Amino acid sequence: MTYVVIENCIKCKYMDCVEVCPVDCFYEGENMLVIHPDECIDCGVCEPECPAEAIKPDTERGLEKWLELNGAMAKAWPNVTVKRDPLPDAKAFDGRPGKYDEFFSAEPGKGD
Repeated sequence: MTYVVIENCIKCKYMDCVEVCPVDCFYEGENMLVIHPDECIDCGVCEPECPAEAIKPDTERGLEKWLELNGAMAKAWPNVTVKRDPLPDAKAFDGRPGKYDEFFSAEPGKGD
């Protein structure tokens, strides 16, 4: 089992989760984070730290698309282990539906 970052992270990118991860399995895209499914140890400390509630266990139904996306992007994006500020309009985008179709970017973030 692993944890997975879902749609609500897009355009928010709160990084509280990065700070608590004991195995540094977060990877940074331009406007969201992902978890490397092969590196996650299923400890669950990241889930309650996400203000946008954008981290879920992969045992929840309907997350197959997100598990696949997390795995693919973790291989392409840089590792991030240091918390930085969220995106400027994070609060305005938190909870907005349809963010993947409208705003997802496969571009990498800064990483560490």
